[in-house]
Amino acid sequence: MTTYRYYTATSLDGFLADAEDSLDWLLSQPQEESNLLDYHRFIEGVGVVVMGRTTYDWIIEHLDVAGEWAWPYTQPTVVLTHRPLDPIVPTIRARAGTPASLRAELEELAGEKEVWIVGGGDLAAQCAADGMLDLIDVSIAPVLLGSGRPLCTAALDLELLEIGKNAGFVEARYRVRGAGSWSA
Repeated sequence: MTTYRYYTATSLDGFLADAEDSLDWLLSQPQEESNLLDYHRFIEGVGVVVMGRTTYDWIIEHLDVAGEWAWPYTQPTVVLTHRPLDPIVPTIRARAGTPASLRAELEELAGEKEVWIVGGGDLAAQCAADGMLDLIDVSIAPVLLGSGRPLCTAALDLELLEIGKNAGFVEARYRVRGAGSWSA
């Protein structure tokens, strides 16, 4: 059975990006090499990356590795969008529709590995609504933003599985139990 994991970072007050869609607050934080949510260990288990158009556009606009632009993922990447998209590398696939309508394709692309839901609290909420969100791995940065892009736009009931520390970050792994029983 395919695992759907939302692996992300957030401010202490629950924002993925600030009100101007900046991640400067996150990228300036010190990090340690070895930790519970180690990215290098995590990415080895990812078979397909799924993101919304806003995340894709942000990556295209901001990614510059050592003065040279490079797409950061070797895995197939599915971008959910209703606007035309000219993929910049052959591993990118633009798709319209809901996560549920793409489930078979995502699971085929993932093979024996996981589906990574990247960025976008709304995408994570859509995946949860479609029964396609199993785990949330979140690094909580020691900053308060006051406003911005929310970690998730759905009410979800979670079970804490593990906690860790990475420099100033608190790391937490949760199992998604389902929609919040208190939500309407």
